[in-house]
Amino acid sequence: MVTLNNFRKHYKDFDLNISMQIPAGTVTGLIGRNGAGKSTTIKAILGLINPDEGEVCVFDKNPREFTPRDKEAIGTVIGGNLLGDFITAEDTIAILRKMYADFDEPYFRAQCKALELPLEKPFKDLSNGMKARLRVLIAISHKARLLVLDEPTAGMDVIARSEILDLLREYLAQDGERSVLISSHISSDIEGFCDDVYLIERGEIVLHEDTDTILGQYGVLKLSENEFRDVERQYIVACKKEAYGYACLTKEKQYFVDNYPGIIVENGSLDSTIILMLGGR
Repeated sequence: MVTLNNFRKHYKDFDLNISMQIPAGTVTGLIGRNGAGKSTTIKAILGLINPDEGEVCVFDKNPREFTPRDKEAIGTVIGGNLLGDFITAEDTIAILRKMYADFDEPYFRAQCKALELPLEKPFKDLSNGMKARLRVLIAISHKARLLVLDEPTAGMDVIARSEILDLLREYLAQDGERSVLISSHISSDIEGFCDDVYLIERGEIVLHEDTDTILGQYGVLKLSENEFRDVERQYIVACKKEAYGYACLTKEKQYFVDNYPGIIVENGSLDSTIILMLGGR
């Protein structure tokens, strides 16, 4: 559904140089520290920037060549309020009715009720959680084939985040061909929602892995100086110096469990992968 092939974009103090794919029916996470290139990647997919080299393809065409109907097939959450501070959810219904041929007004109203979104309150007077719910509801209420979500659960408590993710799961379950690209700093959201993850750093992809692989096969070795000196390095992805010795990321957790019974091997997680990939050596 989405392909970036050697997409390069040069700025004065930053270069984006990535390749990635989002197949139909896939939920893909885009993670990395602030300024790593996540928002620029999203802009590339949405056709908001042109490549200096390479190409981007969405729905088998360049986004710059999208028809209005093509654009209707993408739902976005990119922060801020595109409709204005004084627009209400009721006003939003009237706007979406004119913007999207497939806008599902009964669904929108039903979800406003279920999510306790007031129809008559201006956007500026909504809580942060309500604003986030409304943004996501707008993105999914017109039967989009592709959702591009930039920090959709930022600033929300754990219950509100769970409600949003459940809403997205229900939406995806309605059509197995729908795809999602989601960026988030909340690793638990990514771990429980995404099929695969791209880790971006300084404008380049430094890791692409299935989420299940990270959680099932990756591990963190806690090694003393002597253990670090003696351990086999061929299965170690990254290391970080710690007060006790070294923390090492491996994709072959079971190998070290079986062959080094004396060392500490912790289960892998998205947080540990990010910390060691970006902060190790």
